[in-house]
Amino acid sequence: MDTLSLLADGFAGALTWQNLFWVVLGCLLGTAVGVMPGLGSSMAVALLLPVTFALEPTAAFIMFSGVYFGGLFGDSTMGILMNTPGQASAIASTFEGHKMALAGRAPQALATAAIGAFVGGFIASIVVVFLAPWLAAFSTSFGPAEFFALALFAFIATSSVVTDSAVKGLLSLAVGLGVAVVGIDSVTGIPRFTMDSPLLFDGISLVTVTVAILALGEVIYFAVIARFKKEGQLLKAKGRPWLSRKEVREAAPAWARGTAIGLPFGVVPAGGSEIPTFLAYGAERKLDRRRKDPQFGKGAIRGLAAPEAAGNSTTGMAMGALLALGLPISATAAIMLAAFRQYGLQPGPLLFERAPDLVWALLASFFIAMIVLLIINLPFAMVWAKLLLIPRPYLYAGITVFCGLGIYATSGSTFDLIMLLAVGVLGFLMRVHDYPLAPLIIGMVLGPLAETSLRDALISADGDASVLVQGPIVLTLYGLLVVTLLLAVRNKVVSRTKKDV
Repeated sequence: MDTLSLLADGFAGALTWQNLFWVVLGCLLGTAVGVMPGLGSSMAVALLLPVTFALEPTAAFIMFSGVYFGGLFGDSTMGILMNTPGQASAIASTFEGHKMALAGRAPQALATAAIGAFVGGFIASIVVVFLAPWLAAFSTSFGPAEFFALALFAFIATSSVVTDSAVKGLLSLAVGLGVAVVGIDSVTGIPRFTMDSPLLFDGISLVTVTVAILALGEVIYFAVIARFKKEGQLLKAKGRPWLSRKEVREAAPAWARGTAIGLPFGVVPAGGSEIPTFLAYGAERKLDRRRKDPQFGKGAIRGLAAPEAAGNSTTGMAMGALLALGLPISATAAIMLAAFRQYGLQPGPLLFERAPDLVWALLASFFIAMIVLLIINLPFAMVWAKLLLIPRPYLYAGITVFCGLGIYATSGSTFDLIMLLAVGVLGFLMRVHDYPLAPLIIGMVLGPLAETSLRDALISADGDASVLVQGPIVLTLYGLLVVTLLLAVRNKVVSRTKKDV
């Protein structure tokens, strides 16, 4: 009953007109950015990070969560109507969703995606409400060795499991860790990798790096390369923007299965929603082969319903893992973790004790965001699609201006603008050569935690490194990491074998 009473207090805080405004604004911004080709929730959160420091923390994180969830809705709209998913998490939805649109069922496809995302996100929010306090209490048993193992799990899983090339993923991680150690060492007070420049004594701003890598790098990529690529054709949607009873009965089991598949991945640092969406799609495809009249390849509604539910249920659980453990499973979650630290807050058990009003208002806002997103997407998905008509040069020019203004407003330093451009060029080069960006962001965010935990563990054990592999929690985390890596290797071997055949 304590949980329900705390949630009720959270709703009382989230339903104030100020916080309702930030929920709606976040959902609108997230959906709009998700619809735009090449953009996503991680870029939106990165761009908003510099301008939200003037906001009260609860309002800022309520808006960030709306952007996080809304980005998934927008990605699916673009994938269904143009066969061009905005983010990797929407690829699985595109397979059958675009075929439904080609068959004249675009409104039904958009409705299936919106309801699936609502179901997955809403159920995940319920699970998070009851699971997050338990996870926070459980994390009190974590010591330096456990936190180092957790960070190592996140590093290796995000850099090697969800990337096509483990080498590129690890190199991207190394860049992030390298950026994280620039500045004065907090223990010895000795400058590290500063080239004797006082401008680097405070380190390289995480806000500058995220905005440069995720936003400015994308702008440079578009200006140099992507503008020469031919874009898909936007399909027009005609007909009823709702599902019949037969379609609901067809999609309902897939929504349930997709949600169940996505929930566990919300607490596993394996890159976000990409893996569960493909698993949900694959599960429905196997079930479809057993039917008398297989529908996959013709616009199967279950092939769209399951990935949508899986993606949002993973995102919902990811927010719980972020709040309770301080564990980011994707680039967007890593940026939100950085935002917590900018406000002087550390996710985990202390957050539930020191800022309960923020935590429970944020958890309550998840439910509100799901309802708001359903309202603005179910009947108005085609209106959002009109954003695709905005000329790309104007759109990306606006993003560039926003990048510069946001960074300068937070620091007032021309050096940070120079750093913004330099890191933006790095982001462009990584994009051109298919280096994943998420490991870099996660490496920079969790790098200080890993370093501090490693030092504390070794100091407490008088330099005995065996302390890093002692204890049930540490061994369990390393065991899960080994299993995750073995499954990743197996999947890649199987996929290459199929290609050879």
